[in-house]
Amino acid sequence: MSMLGDSWCTVEEVESKFGVSKDLVLEWVREGIVRSEEQDGTVIRVNIDDLELKIEEDLG
Repeated sequence: MSMLGDSWCTVEEVESKFGVSKDLVLEWVREGIVRSEEQDGTVIRVNIDDLELKIEEDLG
């Protein structure tokens, strides 16, 4: 899948663009830190804004 607008991307895209592991992103989704879109119980997209805030928080 490709980028959907500027606010959402697939978990695989997160790994390649931000260097964050899929497992960590899914953990943040489970904790409610990063919003997601699911299909048939599987996370298919995550919110980039939430992700960037969490990455900045962890680096700060």
